[in-house]
Amino acid sequence: MKKVLVVGAGPAGLMAAEVLSGAGMKVHLFDAMPSVGRKFLLAGKGGLNLTHSEPTELFVSRYGKRQAEIASLLQDFDAAAVRAWAATLGIETFVGTSGRVFPADMKAAPLLRAWLQRLRHPATGPAVQFHMRQRWTALEPSDLAAGPTSFCFDGPQGRARVEADATLLALGGGSWKRLGSDGAWVPLLTAQGVAVAPLLPANGGFDVQGGWSEHFTKRFAGQPFKSVAIALRNSLGTRFARKGEFVATASGVEGSLIYAASSLLRDEIMAQGSATFELDLLPALSPQRVLAEVAHPRGARTLSSHLKSRLGIDGIKAAILYELLSKEQLHDPVQLAAAIKALPITLAATRPLDEAISSAGGVLFEAMDEHLMLRALPGVFCAGEMLDWEAPTGGYLLTACLASGRRAAQGMLAYLG
Repeated sequence: MKKVLVVGAGPAGLMAAEVLSGAGMKVHLFDAMPSVGRKFLLAGKGGLNLTHSEPTELFVSRYGKRQAEIASLLQDFDAAAVRAWAATLGIETFVGTSGRVFPADMKAAPLLRAWLQRLRHPATGPAVQFHMRQRWTALEPSDLAAGPTSFCFDGPQGRARVEADATLLALGGGSWKRLGSDGAWVPLLTAQGVAVAPLLPANGGFDVQGGWSEHFTKRFAGQPFKSVAIALRNSLGTRFARKGEFVATASGVEGSLIYAASSLLRDEIMAQGSATFELDLLPALSPQRVLAEVAHPRGARTLSSHLKSRLGIDGIKAAILYELLSKEQLHDPVQLAAAIKALPITLAATRPLDEAISSAGGVLFEAMDEHLMLRALPGVFCAGEMLDWEAPTGGYLLTACLASGRRAAQGMLAYLG
Protein backbone atom coordinates (compact mmCIF):
# COMPACT_ATOMS: atom_id res chain seq x y z
CA MET A 1 0.00 0.00 0.00
CA LYS A 2 1.32 3.43 -0.94
CA LYS A 3 2.00 5.85 1.89
CA VAL A 4 1.22 9.52 1.37
CA LEU A 5 1.89 12.48 3.60
CA VAL A 6 -0.37 15.53 4.00
CA VAL A 7 1.07 18.50 5.90
CA GLY A 8 -1.61 20.91 7.08
CA ALA A 9 -5.02 20.05 8.55
CA GLY A 10 -7.04 22.90 7.07
CA PRO A 11 -9.75 22.54 4.38
CA ALA A 12 -7.30 21.90 1.50
CA GLY A 13 -5.38 19.25 3.43
CA LEU A 14 -8.52 17.54 4.71
CA MET A 15 -10.06 17.43 1.23
CA ALA A 16 -6.88 15.92 -0.19
CA ALA A 17 -6.80 13.36 2.63
CA GLU A 18 -10.41 12.39 1.85
CA VAL A 19 -9.68 11.82 -1.83
CA LEU A 20 -6.45 9.91 -1.16
CA SER A 21 -7.93 7.70 1.53
CA GLY A 22 -10.93 6.95 -0.66
CA ALA A 23 -8.53 5.76 -3.36
CA GLY A 24 -6.88 3.29 -0.98
CA MET A 25 -3.86 5.34 0.05
CA LYS A 26 -2.44 5.17 3.57
CA VAL A 27 -2.63 8.85 4.56
CA HIS A 28 -0.64 10.40 7.41
CA LEU A 29 -1.76 13.95 8.17
CA PHE A 30 0.58 16.20 10.16
CA ASP A 31 -0.21 19.60 11.67
CA ALA A 32 1.59 21.94 14.06
CA MET A 33 -1.55 22.79 16.02
CA PRO A 34 -3.15 20.71 18.81
CA SER A 35 -6.41 20.24 16.86
CA VAL A 36 -7.72 20.21 13.30
CA GLY A 37 -9.21 23.06 11.27
CA ARG A 38 -8.68 25.91 13.71
CA LYS A 39 -8.86 28.72 11.17
CA PHE A 40 -11.83 27.03 9.51
CA LEU A 41 -13.71 27.01 12.82
CA LEU A 42 -12.94 30.65 13.58
CA ALA A 43 -13.90 31.73 10.06
CA GLY A 44 -17.29 30.10 10.63
CA LYS A 45 -17.86 31.65 14.03
CA GLY A 46 -20.26 34.26 12.69
CA GLY A 47 -21.79 31.90 10.11
CA LEU A 48 -19.85 29.52 7.88
CA ASN A 49 -19.84 30.91 4.33
CA LEU A 50 -19.17 27.79 2.26
CA THR A 51 -19.36 29.19 -1.26
CA HIS A 52 -21.37 31.57 -3.47
CA SER A 53 -24.31 30.97 -5.79
CA GLU A 54 -23.49 33.58 -8.44
CA PRO A 55 -22.96 32.53 -12.11
CA THR A 56 -19.69 30.78 -12.90
CA GLU A 57 -18.25 33.58 -15.04
CA LEU A 58 -18.78 36.14 -12.28
CA PHE A 59 -17.60 33.70 -9.61
CA VAL A 60 -14.31 33.09 -11.41
CA SER A 61 -13.73 36.82 -11.93
CA ARG A 62 -13.36 37.23 -8.15
CA TYR A 63 -9.89 35.67 -8.32
CA GLY A 64 -8.32 38.60 -10.11
CA LYS A 65 -4.95 37.99 -11.71
CA ARG A 66 -5.14 34.24 -11.09
CA GLN A 67 -8.68 33.66 -12.33
CA ALA A 68 -7.48 31.48 -15.23
CA GLU A 69 -5.62 29.14 -12.87
CA ILE A 70 -8.47 28.98 -10.35
CA ALA A 71 -11.01 28.47 -13.15
CA SER A 72 -9.10 25.33 -14.10
CA LEU A 73 -9.37 24.01 -10.53
CA LEU A 74 -13.08 24.84 -10.35
CA GLN A 75 -13.81 22.78 -13.45
CA ASP A 76 -13.49 19.70 -11.25
CA PHE A 77 -15.00 21.11 -8.06
CA ASP A 78 -17.14 24.24 -8.33
CA ALA A 79 -19.67 25.91 -6.04
CA ALA A 80 -22.38 23.37 -6.88
CA ALA A 81 -19.96 20.56 -6.11
CA VAL A 82 -19.19 22.12 -2.72
CA ARG A 83 -22.88 22.06 -1.81
CA ALA A 84 -23.25 18.47 -3.04
CA TRP A 85 -20.19 17.41 -1.04
CA ALA A 86 -21.55 19.06 2.11
CA ALA A 87 -24.81 17.15 1.59
CA THR A 88 -22.89 13.85 1.63
CA LEU A 89 -21.76 14.81 5.14
CA GLY A 90 -25.37 15.35 6.16
CA ILE A 91 -25.04 19.15 6.01
CA GLU A 92 -27.89 20.88 4.21
CA THR A 93 -27.17 24.34 2.77
CA PHE A 94 -29.15 27.39 1.75
CA VAL A 95 -28.56 30.52 -0.32
CA GLY A 96 -28.73 33.77 1.64
CA THR A 97 -30.12 37.05 0.36
CA SER A 98 -26.61 38.11 -0.71
CA GLY A 99 -26.15 34.96 -2.79
CA ARG A 100 -23.74 33.46 -0.27
CA VAL A 101 -24.18 29.80 0.64
CA PHE A 102 -24.33 28.69 4.29
CA PRO A 103 -25.01 25.46 6.20
CA ALA A 104 -28.62 25.34 7.42
CA ASP A 105 -27.48 25.83 11.03
CA MET A 106 -24.84 28.43 10.01
CA LYS A 107 -22.18 26.59 12.02
CA ALA A 108 -18.75 25.21 11.07
CA ALA A 109 -18.33 22.71 13.92
CA PRO A 110 -20.99 20.16 12.84
CA LEU A 111 -19.54 20.01 9.33
CA LEU A 112 -16.01 19.56 10.64
CA ARG A 113 -17.13 16.83 13.06
CA ALA A 114 -18.87 14.92 10.28
CA TRP A 115 -15.85 15.35 8.01
CA LEU A 116 -13.41 14.05 10.62
CA GLN A 117 -15.73 11.13 11.35
CA ARG A 118 -15.57 10.18 7.66
CA LEU A 119 -11.77 10.49 7.57
CA ARG A 120 -11.26 8.43 10.73
CA HIS A 121 -13.89 5.82 9.90
CA PRO A 122 -14.20 5.72 6.10
CA ALA A 123 -16.67 3.45 4.35
CA THR A 124 -13.88 2.44 1.96
CA GLY A 125 -10.10 2.72 2.19
CA PRO A 126 -7.88 3.02 5.24
CA ALA A 127 -8.48 5.59 7.97
CA VAL A 128 -6.49 8.81 7.90
CA GLN A 129 -3.88 8.89 10.64
CA PHE A 130 -3.64 12.29 12.38
CA HIS A 131 -0.38 13.51 13.93
CA MET A 132 -0.93 16.76 15.83
CA ARG A 133 1.56 19.15 17.41
CA GLN A 134 4.05 18.23 14.70
CA ARG A 135 5.72 21.22 13.06
CA TRP A 136 7.50 20.76 9.74
CA THR A 137 11.01 22.14 10.16
CA ALA A 138 13.30 20.61 7.52
CA LEU A 139 13.64 18.69 4.27
CA GLU A 140 16.20 15.91 3.84
CA PRO A 141 17.10 13.50 1.03
CA SER A 142 14.89 10.42 1.09
CA ASP A 143 15.82 6.77 1.01
CA LEU A 144 12.72 6.03 -1.06
CA ALA A 145 13.10 5.74 -4.81
CA ALA A 146 9.55 6.98 -5.36
CA GLY A 147 9.74 9.96 -3.04
CA PRO A 148 12.98 11.95 -3.31
CA THR A 149 12.33 14.03 -0.19
CA SER A 150 11.72 13.22 3.46
CA PHE A 151 10.16 15.62 5.93
CA CYS A 152 11.37 16.37 9.45
CA PHE A 153 8.88 17.34 12.15
CA ASP A 154 9.48 18.72 15.62
CA GLY A 155 6.96 17.67 18.26
CA PRO A 156 6.57 17.01 21.98
CA GLN A 157 8.60 13.79 21.68
CA GLY A 158 11.40 15.39 19.69
CA ARG A 159 12.26 15.22 15.99
CA ALA A 160 10.66 12.71 13.64
CA ARG A 161 11.77 11.96 10.07
CA VAL A 162 8.95 10.88 7.81
CA GLU A 163 9.21 9.42 4.32
CA ALA A 164 6.34 8.92 1.92
CA ASP A 165 5.72 8.03 -1.70
CA ALA A 166 4.15 11.46 -2.28
CA THR A 167 3.52 14.52 -0.14
CA LEU A 168 1.01 17.34 -0.14
CA LEU A 169 1.79 20.67 1.50
CA ALA A 170 -1.34 22.60 2.53
CA LEU A 171 0.19 25.00 5.03
CA GLY A 172 -1.95 28.09 4.61
CA GLY A 173 -0.81 31.65 4.07
CA GLY A 174 0.64 34.14 6.50
CA SER A 175 -2.33 35.47 8.46
CA TRP A 176 -3.68 34.43 11.86
CA LYS A 177 -0.44 32.92 13.19
CA ARG A 178 -2.11 31.80 16.40
CA LEU A 179 -4.23 29.42 14.32
CA GLY A 180 -1.28 27.95 12.45
CA SER A 181 -0.94 30.03 9.27
CA ASP A 182 2.42 31.66 9.96
CA GLY A 183 4.20 31.43 6.61
CA ALA A 184 7.14 29.61 8.22
CA TRP A 185 7.23 27.30 5.20
CA VAL A 186 8.43 30.05 2.85
CA PRO A 187 12.20 29.80 3.54
CA LEU A 188 12.02 25.99 3.53
CA LEU A 189 10.70 25.97 -0.03
CA THR A 190 12.69 28.88 -1.41
CA ALA A 191 15.86 27.12 -0.22
CA GLN A 192 14.86 24.26 -2.55
CA GLY A 193 14.52 26.57 -5.54
CA VAL A 194 10.72 26.94 -5.37
CA ALA A 195 9.52 30.35 -6.59
CA VAL A 196 7.35 32.05 -3.95
CA ALA A 197 5.71 35.48 -4.23
CA PRO A 198 5.93 37.52 -1.00
CA LEU A 199 3.01 37.00 1.37
CA LEU A 200 0.85 40.12 1.62
CA PRO A 201 -2.33 40.97 3.56
CA ALA A 202 -5.62 40.32 1.77
CA ASN A 203 -9.11 40.99 3.13
CA GLY A 204 -7.65 43.20 5.80
CA GLY A 205 -7.98 46.71 7.15
CA PHE A 206 -6.15 49.93 6.34
CA ASP A 207 -4.87 52.94 8.25
CA VAL A 208 -6.15 56.33 7.10
CA GLN A 209 -3.59 58.96 6.29
CA GLY A 210 -2.93 61.08 9.38
CA GLY A 211 -5.19 58.91 11.53
CA TRP A 212 -8.60 59.77 12.93
CA SER A 213 -9.01 62.49 15.52
CA GLU A 214 -9.22 61.41 19.15
CA HIS A 215 -12.87 62.52 19.25
CA PHE A 216 -13.81 60.43 16.21
CA THR A 217 -11.92 57.37 17.48
CA LYS A 218 -13.48 57.46 20.95
CA ARG A 219 -17.03 57.85 19.68
CA PHE A 220 -17.09 55.90 16.43
CA ALA A 221 -14.35 53.23 16.32
CA GLY A 222 -16.16 49.96 15.71
CA GLN A 223 -19.24 51.65 14.22
CA PRO A 224 -20.43 50.59 10.74
CA PHE A 225 -21.06 52.68 7.66
CA LYS A 226 -24.25 51.06 6.35
CA SER A 227 -25.93 51.42 2.96
CA VAL A 228 -22.96 53.24 1.44
CA ALA A 229 -20.85 52.82 -1.68
CA ILE A 230 -17.18 53.28 -2.48
CA ALA A 231 -15.46 53.99 -5.78
CA LEU A 232 -11.85 54.25 -6.78
CA ARG A 233 -9.60 54.39 -9.80
CA ASN A 234 -5.98 53.42 -9.33
CA SER A 235 -2.92 54.82 -11.09
CA LEU A 236 -3.17 52.07 -13.75
CA GLY A 237 -6.71 53.09 -14.64
CA THR A 238 -8.46 50.15 -12.99
CA ARG A 239 -11.87 51.11 -11.62
CA PHE A 240 -13.82 49.70 -8.70
CA ALA A 241 -17.32 50.64 -7.52
CA ARG A 242 -19.62 48.75 -5.18
CA LYS A 243 -22.35 49.22 -2.58
CA GLY A 244 -22.23 47.64 0.86
CA GLU A 245 -20.95 48.44 4.31
CA PHE A 246 -17.72 48.70 6.25
CA VAL A 247 -16.50 49.66 9.70
CA ALA A 248 -14.42 52.50 11.12
CA THR A 249 -11.55 51.21 13.26
CA ALA A 250 -9.33 53.04 15.74
CA SER A 251 -6.83 53.73 12.97
CA GLY A 252 -8.78 53.46 9.74
CA VAL A 253 -11.27 51.19 7.99
CA GLU A 254 -12.09 47.52 7.51
CA GLY A 255 -15.07 45.32 6.63
CA SER A 256 -16.64 43.58 3.66
CA LEU A 257 -16.78 46.55 1.30
CA ILE A 258 -13.13 47.40 2.04
CA TYR A 259 -12.12 43.74 1.67
CA ALA A 260 -13.68 43.63 -1.79
CA ALA A 261 -11.34 46.44 -2.90
CA SER A 262 -8.38 45.44 -0.71
CA SER A 263 -6.14 44.09 -3.46
CA LEU A 264 -6.45 47.30 -5.50
CA LEU A 265 -5.96 49.49 -2.43
CA ARG A 266 -2.98 47.47 -1.17
CA ASP A 267 -1.23 47.41 -4.55
CA GLU A 268 -1.81 51.15 -5.03
CA ILE A 269 -0.28 51.88 -1.62
CA MET A 270 2.73 49.72 -2.49
CA ALA A 271 3.17 51.49 -5.84
CA GLN A 272 2.28 55.07 -4.96
CA GLY A 273 2.59 55.35 -1.17
CA SER A 274 -1.13 55.93 -0.61
CA ALA A 275 -4.53 55.08 -2.05
CA THR A 276 -7.76 57.07 -2.12
CA PHE A 277 -11.34 55.93 -2.47
CA GLU A 278 -14.48 58.04 -2.63
CA LEU A 279 -17.24 57.34 -0.13
CA ASP A 280 -20.86 57.85 -1.21
CA LEU A 281 -22.91 58.24 1.96
CA LEU A 282 -26.24 58.20 0.08
CA PRO A 283 -25.92 55.95 -3.00
CA ALA A 284 -29.71 55.76 -3.41
CA LEU A 285 -29.95 59.52 -4.07
CA SER A 286 -28.73 61.44 -7.10
CA PRO A 287 -26.19 64.28 -6.71
CA GLN A 288 -28.89 66.72 -7.82
CA ARG A 289 -31.29 65.51 -5.12
CA VAL A 290 -28.60 65.72 -2.45
CA LEU A 291 -27.64 69.26 -3.49
CA ALA A 292 -31.27 70.35 -3.45
CA GLU A 293 -31.78 69.02 0.07
CA VAL A 294 -28.54 70.50 1.39
CA ALA A 295 -29.31 73.88 -0.16
CA HIS A 296 -32.85 73.95 1.24
CA PRO A 297 -33.18 76.83 3.72
CA ARG A 298 -32.60 75.54 7.25
CA GLY A 299 -33.65 78.59 9.21
CA ALA A 300 -32.57 78.41 12.85
CA ARG A 301 -31.70 74.70 12.72
CA THR A 302 -28.10 73.58 13.15
CA LEU A 303 -26.33 71.96 10.21
CA SER A 304 -26.48 68.60 12.00
CA SER A 305 -30.25 68.88 12.47
CA HIS A 306 -30.65 70.00 8.87
CA LEU A 307 -28.72 67.00 7.47
CA LYS A 308 -30.64 64.60 9.65
CA SER A 309 -34.08 65.95 8.80
CA ARG A 310 -33.52 66.48 5.07
CA LEU A 311 -31.25 63.50 4.25
CA GLY A 312 -31.25 61.19 7.26
CA ILE A 313 -27.53 61.77 7.78
CA ASP A 314 -26.55 61.41 11.43
CA GLY A 315 -24.29 59.30 13.63
CA ILE A 316 -21.09 58.14 11.97
CA LYS A 317 -22.16 59.47 8.56
CA ALA A 318 -22.41 62.99 9.93
CA ALA A 319 -19.25 62.50 11.99
CA ILE A 320 -17.11 61.58 8.97
CA LEU A 321 -18.15 64.81 7.26
CA TYR A 322 -17.15 66.87 10.30
CA GLU A 323 -13.95 64.82 10.56
CA LEU A 324 -12.71 65.39 7.02
CA LEU A 325 -14.23 68.66 5.83
CA SER A 326 -13.19 72.18 6.75
CA LYS A 327 -15.66 74.63 8.25
CA GLU A 328 -15.82 76.43 4.89
CA GLN A 329 -16.64 73.19 3.05
CA LEU A 330 -19.31 72.24 5.58
CA HIS A 331 -21.12 75.55 5.13
CA ASP A 332 -20.85 75.65 1.33
CA PRO A 333 -23.90 73.69 0.02
CA VAL A 334 -22.17 72.78 -3.25
CA GLN A 335 -19.01 71.45 -1.60
CA LEU A 336 -20.95 69.68 1.16
CA ALA A 337 -23.31 67.97 -1.30
CA ALA A 338 -20.33 66.88 -3.42
CA ALA A 339 -18.65 65.43 -0.32
CA ILE A 340 -21.78 63.50 0.68
CA LYS A 341 -21.72 61.80 -2.72
CA ALA A 342 -17.93 61.43 -3.11
CA LEU A 343 -15.96 62.01 0.09
CA PRO A 344 -12.26 61.28 -0.54
CA ILE A 345 -10.66 59.01 2.08
CA THR A 346 -6.92 58.48 1.74
CA LEU A 347 -5.28 55.36 3.09
CA ALA A 348 -1.60 55.31 4.04
CA ALA A 349 -0.90 51.67 4.95
CA THR A 350 -2.33 48.19 5.22
CA ARG A 351 -2.82 46.70 8.63
CA PRO A 352 -0.27 43.98 9.52
CA LEU A 353 -0.43 40.68 7.66
CA ASP A 354 -1.27 38.73 10.80
CA GLU A 355 -4.49 40.77 11.24
CA ALA A 356 -5.76 40.00 7.74
CA ILE A 357 -8.41 37.39 7.08
CA SER A 358 -6.28 35.87 4.33
CA SER A 359 -3.07 36.51 2.44
CA ALA A 360 -1.98 37.06 -1.13
CA GLY A 361 1.22 35.68 -2.60
CA GLY A 362 2.64 32.21 -2.13
CA VAL A 363 3.90 29.41 -4.34
CA LEU A 364 3.74 30.53 -7.97
CA PHE A 365 1.58 28.44 -10.27
CA GLU A 366 4.49 28.61 -12.70
CA ALA A 367 6.55 26.63 -10.17
CA MET A 368 4.08 23.71 -10.42
CA ASP A 369 2.68 21.50 -13.15
CA GLU A 370 -1.03 21.25 -13.93
CA HIS A 371 -1.45 18.74 -11.09
CA LEU A 372 0.04 21.24 -8.57
CA MET A 373 3.28 19.26 -8.22
CA LEU A 374 6.40 21.33 -7.57
CA ARG A 375 8.77 21.20 -10.54
CA ALA A 376 11.75 21.58 -8.20
CA LEU A 377 10.58 18.75 -5.90
CA PRO A 378 9.00 15.84 -7.80
CA GLY A 379 6.47 14.03 -5.66
CA VAL A 380 5.70 17.13 -3.58
CA PHE A 381 2.41 18.91 -4.24
CA CYS A 382 0.91 22.16 -2.90
CA ALA A 383 -2.67 23.33 -2.31
CA GLY A 384 -4.79 25.88 -0.51
CA GLU A 385 -3.96 29.39 0.57
CA MET A 386 -0.22 28.82 0.30
CA LEU A 387 -0.60 29.14 -3.49
CA ASP A 388 -0.24 32.52 -5.19
CA TRP A 389 -3.88 33.62 -5.43
CA GLU A 390 -6.32 35.76 -3.50
CA ALA A 391 -10.05 36.42 -3.40
CA PRO A 392 -12.52 38.50 -1.41
CA THR A 393 -14.65 37.03 1.33
CA GLY A 394 -17.95 35.48 0.28
CA GLY A 395 -17.14 31.78 0.00
CA TYR A 396 -14.48 32.19 -2.69
CA LEU A 397 -11.56 31.45 -0.37
CA LEU A 398 -12.96 28.18 0.97
CA THR A 399 -14.15 26.98 -2.45
CA ALA A 400 -10.72 27.45 -4.03
CA CYS A 401 -8.99 25.78 -1.08
CA LEU A 402 -11.23 22.72 -1.40
CA ALA A 403 -10.85 22.59 -5.18
CA SER A 404 -7.05 22.86 -5.01
CA GLY A 405 -6.84 20.14 -2.37
CA ARG A 406 -8.89 17.87 -4.59
CA ARG A 407 -6.79 18.66 -7.69
CA ALA A 408 -3.53 18.03 -5.84
CA ALA A 409 -4.80 14.71 -4.47
CA GLN A 410 -5.79 13.61 -7.94
CA GLY A 411 -2.34 14.65 -9.13
CA MET A 412 -0.74 12.57 -6.40
CA LEU A 413 -2.76 9.53 -7.45
CA ALA A 414 -1.69 10.02 -11.05
CA TYR A 415 1.94 10.44 -9.96
CA LEU A 416 1.79 7.19 -7.99
CA GLY A 417 0.19 5.34 -10.88
